[in-house]
Amino acid sequence: MIGLCATGCDRPIARQYEYEEQVYLALDGSATVVVNASVPALVALRGLPLDPDPRARFDRGAVRAAYEAPGVRVVRVSRPWRRRGRRFVQIRLAVDDIRRLGQARAFAGTSCTLSRVGDEFVYRQSPGPPPGRAVGDVGWTGDELVAFRVHMPSRVLYHNVRDLERGVAGDVERGNILTWEQRIADRLAGAPLEMEARIEAHSIFRTTLWVFGLSGAAAVAVLAMSIWWMIRKGRRATGPPADPAPSSRPR
Repeated sequence: MIGLCATGCDRPIARQYEYEEQVYLALDGSATVVVNASVPALVALRGLPLDPDPRARFDRGAVRAAYEAPGVRVVRVSRPWRRRGRRFVQIRLAVDDIRRLGQARAFAGTSCTLSRVGDEFVYRQSPGPPPGRAVGDVGWTGDELVAFRVHMPSRVLYHNVRDLERGVAGDVERGNILTWEQRIADRLAGAPLEMEARIEAHSIFRTTLWVFGLSGAAAVAVLAMSIWWMIRKGRRATGPPADPAPSSRPR
């Protein structure tokens, strides 16, 4: 994940986030959700009942309980790692229907919708206001970044990633990975964040299979034509078989 390794190591050339939420979305609404965040951010932004003190015991059971819900399963809670004096953790979830994500206590107030409109799908997500749990002085300056990233399953036709008037910025990677960013001070203050994208109604994977299939068929056809042409050219070069010489034996 950007800015963090699953084992807790830093990637100095990548953008680092205090809280990063990634959604790997499928067209049927199912998704894998991966959260990389500091413990103080989980407390302040998601209301998890954890002690932000880096010396306190990390309660994995409390994390699982906060994220488990009908249709939302915790696949993995990593061991904590440290950065800038704070502990970070990764939580990986399997979600049957992204529209039910808000049923998990950790995502209370989160709204996700995925609807088909003609030949497009419209995806909308809002993280909702944070619960307002105080974490004390954890070393934040207020400029730390919070990111919400969605890996879209098909080509993006429209998005509102960059909205500088609302203090929202972000990036688009490889054409279908959208990232919305806010300063943590703005997120804690409840600054609105409404994410929206319109995507094609067929998946990139299916399109890729069609492209590979057509390319393979074209390659086979070219090979078959080449073999046929070489055989025909060989027959022309040798000409018709010569008549056998007449027998010299007298009759």
